[in-house]
Amino acid sequence: MHVGLNAKVPEGTSVIRVTVGGESKEITLANTDYQDLVVGKFDLPSAGYHYIEVQGISNSGYWIGDINEVLIGGFATAGPLIYVKDGFYFGRRGPSVHLSFLLPGDTDVQWFYNEITVPEGDDVIGSFFMANGFAGGYFGMQVNSEMERRILFSVWSPYNTDNPAEIPEESKVLLLGKGRGVTTGEFGNEGSGGQSYKVFDWQAGNTYKFLLRGEPNGDNYTAYTAYFYAPEEGEWRLIAGFNRPLTNTYLTRFHSFLENFIPATGFIRRKGLFSNQWIRDKDGNWQELTKAKFTADATARKEARLDYAGGSEGTSFYLENCGFFDDAATLDIKLERSSTGNPPDIDFSQLEVPRL
Repeated sequence: MHVGLNAKVPEGTSVIRVTVGGESKEITLANTDYQDLVVGKFDLPSAGYHYIEVQGISNSGYWIGDINEVLIGGFATAGPLIYVKDGFYFGRRGPSVHLSFLLPGDTDVQWFYNEITVPEGDDVIGSFFMANGFAGGYFGMQVNSEMERRILFSVWSPYNTDNPAEIPEESKVLLLGKGRGVTTGEFGNEGSGGQSYKVFDWQAGNTYKFLLRGEPNGDNYTAYTAYFYAPEEGEWRLIAGFNRPLTNTYLTRFHSFLENFIPATGFIRRKGLFSNQWIRDKDGNWQELTKAKFTADATARKEARLDYAGGSEGTSFYLENCGFFDDAATLDIKLERSSTGNPPDIDFSQLEVPRL
């Protein structure tokens, strides 16, 4: 691969080092107008993701210099090139990946159960490991910063807007109640609705359980209630319950996903294990969900980023994204995990009922 820089210095001279595929070359800049400067040829060991690292070594002027463009050519660039061409915010965030669970038959589903384990080292800042997705919202856990992690449960309003202030009163999601230590409010910018979260220092390597209830609540409302089980606490905790207006349905469209919501960490690979999915109908019958379809978002589909994967490992599905790894999975394939055959052991009578 041939590499060059369109660059200039403010005055004097500067030395810049360029590294590709583990090989480094240095050039000296003395031009004060933008010019195309040849760095040299680099041998790449294989096809796949490669980075070009540019480092300022020394300067005699006010600053090292300005780089307008990185130029590439040569035989290694003759085929299709995969890189972020536009939409740089989402390009830096990286692709989001999803599991859509396939139901064994038509039924009125009242409960949806799922488990998540994040392997040690994969709890990267900006990650949202979403366990219980449904037609009205989502429920999972996040790494928000070095100091804070959250359990997040949100329900969309049926009114289509990114600004919660625009939602008419008859379309607002109503809070039914929340658990101890849970913060509630509204959200926007990706649709709008009711949001709840609990700051909780969940740990990589531990398995966390998510339980969601959804059922018609009368007067064209559906009530959604989320419960979270951490092994550190040893019991189910209420996150929140919401009433969604203009909705009269049991739970539908079961899914999970993994996304990165902080662009600055989109270069770091992360992985989540999604295990032991079950649904329970309104008559109390459990059914295990062992099949899912693997999909990804527009960032993946337009080939801005190819660092995504999904598959199965024993009784778990897994999702991976970001980090510029080369072994991308095939989109829209059907996956199957091994069955556990053991439905969740939950005493529903002991679950806290959401109350204001």
